[in-house]
Amino acid sequence: MGQRDWKELGPKLKGKIRIFVGDMDNSFLNNAVYIMEKFLESTKAPYYDGVVEYGDRYGHCWFGDNSQPYAISRLTVTQQLAPQMREHLLKTAPPEADTKSWIY
Repeated sequence: MGQRDWKELGPKLKGKIRIFVGDMDNSFLNNAVYIMEKFLESTKAPYYDGVVEYGDRYGHCWFGDNSQPYAISRLTVTQQLAPQMREHLLKTAPPEADTKSWIY
């Protein structure tokens, strides 16, 4: 995967990759994310057009909210991600899709 197959997978993944990781991950997964981010930032035709964010001094399972302590942000992950998911669905929905009836 990755670099080898980007020509095939890139168009399918464009705008869909969202990676959140604490920069002090307990399993050191942040180190793999640094490598992945470097690759993603180098992509062309198409550019990956996604998000890679690091939680400053956060460990494993950081969900992308630096404004709250982890003890709170882990309980509100749905509230954090729902607006982002809504925007993505609106942006990528087919022209004939019903995007009105499910928005409150």
